Amino acid sequence: MTIDTVRPAARSPRGMVSCSHALASQAGVDALRAGGSAVDAAIAASAALSVLYPHMTGLGGDAFWLIYDARTKKVRFLDGGGRGAANASLDWFAARGMTEIPFRGILPATVTTPGAVASWCEAHAAYGRLPLARNLEAAIAYARDGFPLTARLAGWIGQTAAELAQQAEAAAIFLLGGATPRIGARIANPDLARTLEALAQGGRAGFYEGGVAQEFERFARERGGFFDTADFAAQTARWGEPISGSYRGLTLYQTPAPTQGFTVLQMLNLIEPLELHRKEFLGPDHAHLLVQAKQISYHDRDRWLADPRFAEVPMQRLISKAYAGERRALIDPARALPWDRVPSYGSLKGDTVYIAAVDEEGNAASLINSLYGVFGSTVVAGSTGVVLQNRGAYFSLDPQHPNRLEPGKTPLHTLIASLGFRDGKLWSVVGGMGADGQPQIHVQAYVAMMDFGCDIQEAVQAPRWLSGRFGLGEERDTLHIEGRFAPATLDELARRGHLLNRWGEWNELAGHAHGIVIDPHSGMRIGGADPRSDGAAIGY
Repeated sequence: MTIDTVRPAARSPRGMVSCSHALASQAGVDALRAGGSAVDAAIAASAALSVLYPHMTGLGGDAFWLIYDARTKKVRFLDGGGRGAANASLDWFAARGMTEIPFRGILPATVTTPGAVASWCEAHAAYGRLPLARNLEAAIAYARDGFPLTARLAGWIGQTAAELAQQAEAAAIFLLGGATPRIGARIANPDLARTLEALAQGGRAGFYEGGVAQEFERFARERGGFFDTADFAAQTARWGEPISGSYRGLTLYQTPAPTQGFTVLQMLNLIEPLELHRKEFLGPDHAHLLVQAKQISYHDRDRWLADPRFAEVPMQRLISKAYAGERRALIDPARALPWDRVPSYGSLKGDTVYIAAVDEEGNAASLINSLYGVFGSTVVAGSTGVVLQNRGAYFSLDPQHPNRLEPGKTPLHTLIASLGFRDGKLWSVVGGMGADGQPQIHVQAYVAMMDFGCDIQEAVQAPRWLSGRFGLGEERDTLHIEGRFAPATLDELARRGHLLNRWGEWNELAGHAHGIVIDPHSGMRIGGADPRSDGAAIGY
């Protein structure tokens, strides 16, 4: 099955990078051309995105990796989740009558330490070929000298201007002259350039120790926040084992707990016997069945998922086909599954960058890096120039919940990444942005490719839906759906009881998806980049 394409898939014979800003993809490819590995390319792209896409990612956020080593033919998982500050406790919030961690401001900004930079350094130590300073060159130049503002970034600055204006450091960077800058204006962040230079010169210690860490502590202390230099010194990235499952000849690796990667495998297990490939592509059954699989897997996510160092997560059971067989009985082919029968919480509100990188030797990096909300906490950490994430808001303040706030703990994470294999060979490097939307985007992309023969570009730009809510005023089982679905499909979904929010033909809230597929016959790299972003798949 093919769809009308906005752009063709990119193709190259050697290496490729795909992510949500073309300049960042180019920075990654420049690293490959200079002799760098897939990990070097991913770091170069991610660092550049920290400058170019500051509303979605940055040094103040978290990151998770799946890395494929072509020599050993092994997939490794790297956990770059930030840890709860030692001073952040349930008792602190309870004493102030607070039942949830705020979404914006100094509290979520400092509940957890940033974990992404530690993961860059750990991945680089294991797989980097270029000096770390070389990988950061493009990011440093864009931060120091400036870059042209895209329409998307200008739009998000405009939507977040009231929050950004509340802090002088944030306003100075993003609100030029106190107003939303015009499209094409030059945006610079010289403080962030200096922080990146400290990282380039000192490696991990340049960020988590010394002057940069001291400035983080000073800022948190003066604003009534939590983390300090001891928290920064303790922050590390952790290697672990990925999880995997199978779907119609595809072996799919996902990031394990504390991330929600298992929901992708569970959704695919739930739908595999339903034979979507025999249904109409983008027809009512296609969407209806996937939405119900999402509801069931998210119900399990909210019941079980937490940091496995602090809670028991029955991961192998959750991703087993036997368990999916038990849960499949909930799927109703005729009617929408009521939310109160399989409730889940969370939110579709969240912004992220994903980077896919493949080098000439066939090594691959699948990297997800995020601030969580738009501009994270909307707080810039003093003179570091670093926008701090608000991932700590995902902690529960319920003392009985497995995802409750605890010092040293990483909150439940929506960030996920994937690597796919066919016939034992690396085939796909795929991911996307969007909090609770991420597993839904993964599944829609893989079903499009595996069941309906779409190429990676067709898969990431196909009409998309997201089930859930973005804000408190929406029903939790709202089905947000792009208008490029056929009118008959939309009408039938409504008749089956889905609460439709009919978007226009394209909506950035549907998320950015990117990926690379390796042609099993020619070995060519085939890249897809989401038209809902400013991205590109670039190869050489």
